[in-house]
Amino acid sequence: MLSLEPTDDLAKPAFHDAEGCRKWLSQLQLTNIGIAQGNLRKQIDELNRYAMKGELRLAILEMLREPVAQLQSDFSKRLIGKPLPLTDDEHLLLTALVSLWQAMLNGYLRCLQSAAAGDVQMEKRRAKLWQRSLYYGMQRIVEFTRAGYEPDRATWQQFHALYLNIESSGQQNETVKDEHFHDKFPLSCQTLYLSTLLMHRTRLQNLTREQRRTAEHWLLLWADTLTLMPRCTATKEDAPPLVVDLEGYRGLQSAAHARASAGMRCLPMVPLSKQIRIKTILLQQGQTPKKVELSTDLPGKECIDLLGKLHQCWCEARADTLVEMPRETSSVLMCVGLEKIYSHIAGRPFKPVKDIGKSMQDAQTQIATFGRVLDQTGHHELKELGFLPEEWLVEENTLLRGRLLRHSPTGDRLAAHHIISIFTADNPAHKAGVIDHIEVAHSGQLYVTVHYLPGQPQAVIANAAESSQAMLMSGSAPCVMLPAMEKLRIPASLVMPRNWFQAGREIDLTLADRSKQKIKLGISVERGVDYERVSFKAA
Repeated sequence: MLSLEPTDDLAKPAFHDAEGCRKWLSQLQLTNIGIAQGNLRKQIDELNRYAMKGELRLAILEMLREPVAQLQSDFSKRLIGKPLPLTDDEHLLLTALVSLWQAMLNGYLRCLQSAAAGDVQMEKRRAKLWQRSLYYGMQRIVEFTRAGYEPDRATWQQFHALYLNIESSGQQNETVKDEHFHDKFPLSCQTLYLSTLLMHRTRLQNLTREQRRTAEHWLLLWADTLTLMPRCTATKEDAPPLVVDLEGYRGLQSAAHARASAGMRCLPMVPLSKQIRIKTILLQQGQTPKKVELSTDLPGKECIDLLGKLHQCWCEARADTLVEMPRETSSVLMCVGLEKIYSHIAGRPFKPVKDIGKSMQDAQTQIATFGRVLDQTGHHELKELGFLPEEWLVEENTLLRGRLLRHSPTGDRLAAHHIISIFTADNPAHKAGVIDHIEVAHSGQLYVTVHYLPGQPQAVIANAAESSQAMLMSGSAPCVMLPAMEKLRIPASLVMPRNWFQAGREIDLTLADRSKQKIKLGISVERGVDYERVSFKAA
């Protein structure tokens, strides 16, 4: 049994039974979600310290499940899309979220404690109590992952220890209906545990929220393909097994890099691989998702794409990431944001063409900071302005995609859909790209996956050919031009700051050689946090 703090005679929860809990919840003020979440967590903590019969405690916890889930869902929205690493205040918010999940978990562990002490009613419900405990352990992992953080070691250790206790009890395969998990789908602790590990492994696949929910549901339908074993073997033709250490602090790992231990368990992937491949073939032959027992609203083509991503992630041999297995690798330099990208490609800071007011303001800032106006003729002033590129370690760097780990735990805060460029110290040619996924590793380093934009980026300055509300702050902006790739039938495009695009607008471009070109904007091709990629033609 996992250890808990002893009950305390000084504990004074606001309710002592289900009816009292219902009345208290009816009076809970929801005008300020943060305060409401804090009050709820405080009362559950008090309840967990209070000595009471297991049956009363269980009834209260079951009543709390829905309001806790709703409040946590609303509260967690404050972290959606936040740049990483989180600020101190944002990290406190994340801590509050995982603490409330922990409070619910502790409540069910207290009920299990009653069962171990001889409470007959709790003994009868032991399978349910284990399932609920594991569910809230899962919610901690999901909360970290959703915020862009690898779950901390304590969270992983507790989750694995929970399953180890369940395995020891022999109840890992008993199914329990859960009203708060995928439409009351009955599931066993083994299925919940393994589906959590597999879904955590997909975090780097840049799946949409709908795709993730669909994949989670498929895993429940494929529960008979998921079995945890003490050991397993595989041939070269088989899908390689994955392993997890029940005494460790990580999720699933490739078997090739795992170290043997008493807590090591093996997840054979051959049955799941066959399931995915068969359904993919049937869909490719024209059968509908419903016909092949894929309960989803996704159309067949999107199902095929999702099945392919899942098979690649779960069932195909690949090296563990730099986060999972640090190793010697090459490095690149990364610039973040259009102004830095422009400056490093052009070899000089961006200087607005028409905005005299901004030039004067920049000069005043430089005098206040450096005691002089900086020279605008070479690379050295980029360093003085703080335009230093960051060093990133390369895991993958193909024509279309990249996986990178920041060398240092400090640096710019980044978010998905930020524009970046990379280059090497001995090759100044840049590759422009967009961040697809970002995660903070245990070490504090950022790990990103990116997709690259086509063509060799060129630094240009966009000048407004006419005044507009969107351009009152400046008449020009740093941009990146991506030339046409005729062999691939990819037309030229322009990457510009957000809110500069308007279909049909005429823009004057200042090219690297200071020549001018008048263009007319076409359509928006891609849009991110700080950029918009648009088509154009000569005006």
